[in-house]
Amino acid sequence: MLAHWQAVLARASKAMLAGIHHVALICNDYQRSKHFYTEILGLKVLAEHYRAERLSYKLDLQLPDGCQLELFSFPNPPPRPSTPEAQGLRHLAFQVLDVAQMVAHLQAHGIAVEPVRIDPYTERAYTFFKDPDDLPLELYQILPAELRR
Repeated sequence: MLAHWQAVLARASKAMLAGIHHVALICNDYQRSKHFYTEILGLKVLAEHYRAERLSYKLDLQLPDGCQLELFSFPNPPPRPSTPEAQGLRHLAFQVLDVAQMVAHLQAHGIAVEPVRIDPYTERAYTFFKDPDDLPLELYQILPAELRR
């Protein structure tokens, strides 16, 4: 484990940015989104806070590689313009070892998933689906050796 962190630090010292710590998402229905990200996608809950002064929840979630998602709720957030695509964050991509297996899992939970495609540049399988607030999410297949831990 020490060697892993030494390698991470060596790579980080050559670049100003060391990686992505978290991505923050604002949801419309906190309980529905919490269920989606924890029960369906299987993210680990690190912390959950209710901020009474803002009538807002903040849920810290962790992916297996250490990256985090922050899920926020606010009263009456404006909808996200996704279609047609808008300026700003286009989508959030999750790395998976088996796109087909994850597609079957999502479909078993009633989640619509686009047909699986092959990236013409990387020759990797990928597909898109949406979270409860219509945020586009991608599944991108990687090799086991590419897993970041």
